[in-house]
Amino acid sequence: MTDETATTMPPATPRPRREKPAKIRCDACPVLCYIAEGRAGACDRYANVEGVLTRVDPLVILDRTVQSGGELVSFLDKEREWEGDIVQPPARFVTAVGAGTTYPDYKPAPFIVSSQMDGVDMVTVVTEGIFSYCGVKLKIDTDRHLGNETATVRYRGEPVGHVTTGEYGSQMMSLGGVHHLTGGSKKEGRATCDALLNLCNRQPVELTIDDGVSIVVEAGKAPVIDGQREERMRVGCGSAAIGMFAQQWFRHVDEVVVVDDHITGVLSEHQAGKLLDVPPTGIKIKGHKSTPGRYFRVAEPGQGWGGTNIEDPLTIIDRFDTKVAWPGLKMLMVSTTGDHSAYFVLDDDLNPVPTEMPEAVRDSVLRVQENCEPALCSVVFIGGAGGSLRAGVTENPVKLTRSVRDMLTYVTSGGAAVYIWPGGGITYMVDVTQMPENSFGYVPTPALVAPIEFTMRLGDYEALGGHMASIRPLEELGGLGHRTTREAEQGHWPVLPHHFSWNRKT
Repeated sequence: MTDETATTMPPATPRPRREKPAKIRCDACPVLCYIAEGRAGACDRYANVEGVLTRVDPLVILDRTVQSGGELVSFLDKEREWEGDIVQPPARFVTAVGAGTTYPDYKPAPFIVSSQMDGVDMVTVVTEGIFSYCGVKLKIDTDRHLGNETATVRYRGEPVGHVTTGEYGSQMMSLGGVHHLTGGSKKEGRATCDALLNLCNRQPVELTIDDGVSIVVEAGKAPVIDGQREERMRVGCGSAAIGMFAQQWFRHVDEVVVVDDHITGVLSEHQAGKLLDVPPTGIKIKGHKSTPGRYFRVAEPGQGWGGTNIEDPLTIIDRFDTKVAWPGLKMLMVSTTGDHSAYFVLDDDLNPVPTEMPEAVRDSVLRVQENCEPALCSVVFIGGAGGSLRAGVTENPVKLTRSVRDMLTYVTSGGAAVYIWPGGGITYMVDVTQMPENSFGYVPTPALVAPIEFTMRLGDYEALGGHMASIRPLEELGGLGHRTTREAEQGHWPVLPHHFSWNRKT
């Protein structure tokens, strides 16, 4: 083919470039996500709305006048009609739920709000803290053995905490902390963050304990242990039960043994029995005798009677002394919850024979059950307000710590009262059931995001070097969306703490 006969190809038409939507960078946490239009960041807390970084969740306002919680309303209802109130209702309280964070920490808190309480000028500093150094303490009401002390607690197979001490009628666990969040593998950190987030937001979480049980924990609900829901926590140890119910027993039976993994009680030997003139029965209990009528380690811990590993209560009885016991002796054996009970009568050879329980004795077992409180799971968040968070309140963070110690500043979390630990820093604990629903978030560093508020008099805020230029009156915060919640869902009204007096003289 010659040049003359070659076909001339038209020049290729360039394809139009598809312009990518502009992304904005979020600086609300150390991850620093680039977020496209209409999308949310990795934490699902911030989104790109028409090129503006926007907090997704509404700010939560506590209002004692609200009759139904959960709806989205205008931030401050200035057009609210008079509903027949004799006096003006108390001011609303701005929580940190949905407020946003101070990260990267050089800037003031998202909301520094001024208001009045009983004629006193007040300031509430509101921020969501990013807590890498945080955890959860669990109190599980049960007399059943969950696992050995220090045993590892796992979530989705990853270690997230450990079993701690067993307290009165409850088993404690400690979850989270910086070593699980950031000191292990990425998988461990993510599992820990996920478990803490769900627990704090009152969602059910299934945990497993090494060489122990599987347990479903949900704040304010009964624990489910190996598929069985707990109904009640024990009334007390076996000795305490003897003291409480001795008068109801000694007229109907000759002997009572309250089986308990911690302290098993024996009526005839116990001081309560002595004062009621209960005669000796010659019973001999296996285990370590502590004081009269009180025995330790009658069996190993387990899922049976009174938190022991026994299914047959007679296995803890060694024998009856033939010189003291008598045929026809009536004996009740009962656990500390009343969930297990049995009635025996000694035969001619002084062997306990299972016998139908008389009605009066059965009523006494029901009385034990009646006095047991419902078994619940308590979830307490623990975190520390470090230097970076405090910098959002004042340019000199240590002054905030001193102000809290001097009880000039009142700390709340989502409006709920907190317990401040003694010692350095502002380490606090809060019962998550006293907070608004879904108060907690997360960032994938990984860390939890929790609300914290600091309330004080305006003069005290100025004295500690607060960000005075950032104060905004409550009445001028219009235009924002917020979610209201009932006062009944909270504890004490947050701006009326019982141990503070805002009207004190300076």
